Amino acid sequence: MSTRLLKLENLLRPVIEGLGYECWGIEFYSQGKNSVLRIFIDKADGIVVEDCEAVSRQVSGVLDVEDPIPSEYTLEVSSPGMDRPLFRLDQYQKFAGHMVQLRLRMPFEGRRKYQGILKGTEGDDVIIVVDDHEFLFPIDSIERANVVPVFE
Repeated sequence: MSTRLLKLENLLRPVIEGLGYECWGIEFYSQGKNSVLRIFIDKADGIVVEDCEAVSRQVSGVLDVEDPIPSEYTLEVSSPGMDRPLFRLDQYQKFAGHMVQLRLRMPFEGRRKYQGILKGTEGDDVIIVVDDHEFLFPIDSIERANVVPVFE
């Protein structure tokens, strides 16, 4: 996790949790005037639009006062959704047994994208099984990971 994201998470997580939500994860995409700060929130009985509005209002106030991002950006607050991104080791462990997609920061064995069954974690490594081959990826080597939704 980058230093900027870590600072943002340390600033915003207590605010979000104080409102009764889980801070599932934070993303920041720096693209000049089109930069986006995306915050994913969750709770046991799901997220509705009013939840996103409440968190957005509170977080906006904190961001206005603390001003951790000097450039223009758009704030988005959302549920993680069915294809939820995975940010932390405990989230990977929680979704063990599910199909996931991973994109690595650097190619491994000539590729960056992997899709398979998430077996769990071991230390700081994420274990994924792809076509009967088990791979261990250090969490820091994973650029992005998402649960693949299953529709029955």
